[in-house]
Amino acid sequence: MSLTLKHRLASGPALLAPGVYDALSALLAEQAGFEAVYLSGASVAYTQLGRPDIGLVSLDHLADVTRRITERVNLPLIVDADTGFGNALNVQRTVKMLERAGASAIQLEDQTFPKRCGHLRGKGVIPAAEMEGKIRAAVDARYSGETLIIARTDAIAVEGFDAAMDRAEAFLEAGADVLFIEAPRDLDQMRQAATRFAGRAPLLANMVEGGDTPLSSVEALSELGYRLVISPGALVRALIPSAEAFFAALKADGSTGAVRGQMTDLAGVNARIGLDEMLATGQRYEA
Repeated sequence: MSLTLKHRLASGPALLAPGVYDALSALLAEQAGFEAVYLSGASVAYTQLGRPDIGLVSLDHLADVTRRITERVNLPLIVDADTGFGNALNVQRTVKMLERAGASAIQLEDQTFPKRCGHLRGKGVIPAAEMEGKIRAAVDARYSGETLIIARTDAIAVEGFDAAMDRAEAFLEAGADVLFIEAPRDLDQMRQAATRFAGRAPLLANMVEGGDTPLSSVEALSELGYRLVISPGALVRALIPSAEAFFAALKADGSTGAVRGQMTDLAGVNARIGLDEMLATGQRYEA
């Protein structure tokens, strides 16, 4: 890659990072031409645990998925680290583990534990001062200044929009590189956030189908002043109806004949995952 994530966010239009959850989904995103990917904690819970996004994914699990992705693709990887898995000391361990695993950016949020998806009801937030300490701890723990710390606040749903703005201000002061104000209710709130912060730090917009924030294109969000746009669970929501239709057809017909035209065959899979290149590499080392 020619630019680090840090430098890419400082230039050009807003960056669109699709949500991924394993090496294959990240590889397909890379082949589609995306410049970065977002390791969605929600999507890891959905696909690997079959559970909702309510704080069930562990740090070791997240670090393992991070390593698998960064070993396979060359894109910058933004990692959703939830609450940092504990207090400031836990946050430091989280940042060190994920940075060593290849994360280009690490996202931390101010929710209480167990956390919830940002667009679910019943969330709580920790005191702003505690989150400021966690951000300072994260900044101190990273090895490289190119590794970004993304500070997310979920305070809109708990304390209101003005409180969320105040928290974002404090988190920026504490050293956050990117601000993520979760679940604004309308474009006016998004515009207000951009007016206040866009000239001072990259702003992240989260697009969730069926969530609290109105869906907008990356071009429209870029015009508002946002620098990073994520679609964390969109791929899973696209795959679920396809998988359900596939299983229904297989159960009804006893074969894949009816849906074979919608499938990738074995050769197509191997072409995408690089079988020929790997075999050729192996042959270079054979006796």
